[in-house]
Amino acid sequence: MIGSRLSFLVGSLKERLWVQPLGYALFAVAAIFAAGLADNFAAAVYVPQITAETNEKLLTVISASMLVVATFAVASMVSAYASAGASATPRAFALVITDSVSQTALSSFIGAFIFSIVGIIAVKTGYYGSGGRFVIFLLTLAIFVWVVLTFVRWVDNIARLGRLGNTIEKAERATTEAFRKWPQPQSRGGVLDGIDPAGGRKVFASEHGYIQHIDIEMLQDWAEQKGARVQVLSRTGAFVTPRRALLTVDMSAVPPDEDQPDFDSLAEAFVIAETRTFSDDPRFGLIVLSEIASRALSPAVNDPGTAIDIINRLGRILLAWDAEARSAEPLPDPRADRVDVPPLVADDLFEDAFAPIARDGAGMVEVGIRLQKTLGLLAQADGSAVREAAIRQASLARQRAEETLTFAHDLDRLRRAADQLPGAVS
Repeated sequence: MIGSRLSFLVGSLKERLWVQPLGYALFAVAAIFAAGLADNFAAAVYVPQITAETNEKLLTVISASMLVVATFAVASMVSAYASAGASATPRAFALVITDSVSQTALSSFIGAFIFSIVGIIAVKTGYYGSGGRFVIFLLTLAIFVWVVLTFVRWVDNIARLGRLGNTIEKAERATTEAFRKWPQPQSRGGVLDGIDPAGGRKVFASEHGYIQHIDIEMLQDWAEQKGARVQVLSRTGAFVTPRRALLTVDMSAVPPDEDQPDFDSLAEAFVIAETRTFSDDPRFGLIVLSEIASRALSPAVNDPGTAIDIINRLGRILLAWDAEARSAEPLPDPRADRVDVPPLVADDLFEDAFAPIARDGAGMVEVGIRLQKTLGLLAQADGSAVREAAIRQASLARQRAEETLTFAHDLDRLRRAADQLPGAVS
């Protein structure tokens, strides 16, 4: 019952910088003690004789250098995080901090430092025989090679980490991945039929915050046990309070003489926190990308090129989502046939993605033209909801631009681009 929730919570640990270094440190300590097992093998007498002084000198070199390198790595990563928040948006911090290359590098440096310190203690106390000393020698050389290769790879990565282009790419990938969880009803675990059971029992949140994850499997198991039907009323990304219903339960198929179940326990299927996340919340990704574009369009930055790049990426994301949603075939036996999950609404997605850019870029003709062309491409989508939402946003963007632009030539260029909707655009 807690599989989906547990998986989400474990995945969220990627945003904690201490988790992976702790794992590497524990592995390093385990390797130190495991090396001593080599003394129990009869073949240990045939291995090359490595003195304790040799191992001590090698481990001392690693311990002296790794602490400095780890400190440098932390400073560089903090600088990259600050740069991402300043150049893009503070909401992109969660994406930058989960960079696997940087986390692996920092973990490797800390793990090597712990390995060397504990190794020196073990060598000086005479913990190892000839076999153990040889194994420690090999492990030390292997760690040295691993650290050098990791450092070289990390230097190349840290040069890009936190830069605006790198942050935008991470935001696009995270948003695309979040959308992939939504096209088919079975991909979310529920049936998207929009049924609202009449006279259902509503379950409310016990705290204020954003819904980060919904454990559909838990809701399905509960509904199967009780013979009920559950409809989710608040999707991931919604801000809930004790006055806002999370879901409603239809008990019409349950005999009235049965004991009433514990409805409040269903609230445990909702992970509620202070902030939104990218993993299960496609709209949040669109909002973050739009925020980056709005900052680029501010007078202090004045970077319409970045806004145009964001518009192209938003169009690509929404086109891919629409194509996948239309091509998906429902499974004959969905995993959660007793749970109804509300679908994503195209109008909401287009409002999140394009409305702020149309507002802040209304005075820039190049931004307005790119908006019209991108929305024109979306208006050619086969999905009627996407097509109508694109035409609506294009009309609103045109109205904003016409009320802001004053130069006749710019207005004429914008109108020519807008007049091509919803036909083919260049």
